[in-house]
Amino acid sequence: MIELRPVDRVEGTAVPLRGNNVDTDRIIPARFLKALTFDGLGAHVFQDDRTSMPGHPFANAAYAGASILLVNENFGSGSSREHAPQALRRWGIQACVGQSFSEIFLGNATTIGLPCATAPASDIEALMAAVEDEPGTPMVLSVRARSITAAGRTIPLSLPAVVRDSLLTGQWDATGLLLSEFEDVRRVASRLPYVKGF
Repeated sequence: MIELRPVDRVEGTAVPLRGNNVDTDRIIPARFLKALTFDGLGAHVFQDDRTSMPGHPFANAAYAGASILLVNENFGSGSSREHAPQALRRWGIQACVGQSFSEIFLGNATTIGLPCATAPASDIEALMAAVEDEPGTPMVLSVRARSITAAGRTIPLSLPAVVRDSLLTGQWDATGLLLSEFEDVRRVASRLPYVKGF
């Protein structure tokens, strides 16, 4: 039996990425989407931005190993590629906190157990400023408490109820959910005339 994997606490440092409407083409350029798996995508997160923008946070060694991504408005907009949150996850990001997220990006992130929580612009600015001043600032994000704690301050976060519940129960993992109840899947499949004999 497969156990579902709940997601609640994410602890670590953060990488601040300023700018609104950062789209999925920037997160992972299209030329890296030719592989059949998501393996290796982490090495190419923001590949073009890192090359063309001196001092890009994902090229800054001070933020290497960060597990929380801080963003502004409408992060993950543009094309609906699931590779964007997959690439961030493979770079090491375990949670995102921003002013807002594209709906499709939020769905794709939730599907891989990557929490995306929101906070008002003033709170995001305070978090970004803290890690820009001190890149090693420890942070703790709690899905259950809907909060992030950093630099002696706890900031309330918002997550859609269905997203929060799926993360806390482990139901974000659709494959794990099917495998955990596989005998039920077999029973249903045995009654369906169009799947018999396969």
